[in-house]
Amino acid sequence: MTKLWQADDAARIVRLPSVDDDKYRRGVVGIHTGSLAYPGAAMLGVEGAWRAGAGMVRYSGPVSAELILHRRPETVIGSGRVGAWVIGSGTDPAARSDEDTAELRAILSGHAPVVVDAGALDLVTAASAPLVLTPHAGEFSRLAASLAFDVIGVREDDVAGVAARAGAVVLLKGHDTIVADPSGGLVHVQAAPTWLATAGAGDVLAGVIGALIAQRPDVPLRDAVATAAWLHGRAATIAAAADSGPGRPIVALDVAEALPAAVGEVLA
Repeated sequence: MTKLWQADDAARIVRLPSVDDDKYRRGVVGIHTGSLAYPGAAMLGVEGAWRAGAGMVRYSGPVSAELILHRRPETVIGSGRVGAWVIGSGTDPAARSDEDTAELRAILSGHAPVVVDAGALDLVTAASAPLVLTPHAGEFSRLAASLAFDVIGVREDDVAGVAARAGAVVLLKGHDTIVADPSGGLVHVQAAPTWLATAGAGDVLAGVIGALIAQRPDVPLRDAVATAAWLHGRAATIAAAADSGPGRPIVALDVAEALPAAVGEVLA
């Protein structure tokens, strides 16, 4: 039986900081994303993680520190203690350097959960860290092929099958987003307006997922991922003013900037 993830489900996962919390207990996200060709992906992922409530965000990717700090001066540049990683957004495996590949493989061999997006999905077959894979439809087909999984064309069955084959939580992006875990647990997230189909939205989502995982290491990965997707969709609805009408166009940064309001609604 599948489930539609809703506001009351998200409310069980979103965590109000306590008076005893510090920045580490609020969750530290490590982000290794972006490239010279796509520096915006790194900036959007960092923004998403901060706006979703991370206590600290570390950036260790190839994008200029000046660019990251110009938008988000709170960001710590360089490696260090993290509760969850986000990798791959805004990267191309064909253009990846040997040094960057080695850094990504080291992250994937660690103990912290890793959100693997876009250009790092080709590295997951040799990973040992807990994984969350976040492909769109085209990336999903390539991922399935790399795992020798025959896609049958039924979205639920295909996502569940790839999750089981990869031993990972898989989030297949779409207006009806599907999140499956390796044991067969599967949920749908349908919180987003159609305006969310815009460049960079997935980069923001990756950062939000990293933040939720880092904040709630005590809950199943699938539930943290589904909650992140719900918050991302709700933020898009707020940004697009689509609660009671057709809404309006938005860009990815609008979604990130509306995330605090979405979190606040859930906590209220």
